[in-house]
Amino acid sequence: MKMTKLRKDAFALLEEVPEDKLVFLVQIMKGVTGLYGTDEKQREQAFFILEKMRKNVPDDLDYEAELAAYREEKYGNACVD
Repeated sequence: MKMTKLRKDAFALLEEVPEDKLVFLVQIMKGVTGLYGTDEKQREQAFFILEKMRKNVPDDLDYEAELAAYREEKYGNACVD
């Protein structure tokens, strides 16, 4: 890998950091790594978990009736329109 000026500057700064402070930098760097890249296997596993959670909704679903039934179940008669 070609060493860019920015990467060289980063390494130079890293050399100046005291050993007892490196743990904080490592934690930050691990967090940043999560922002720009994830393991492909982890992504696929997460996708399959979401797929298993997905449910088919009938085309003729009455949303108002479902909401009313949910409110009745959750709150009883306290929630009257």
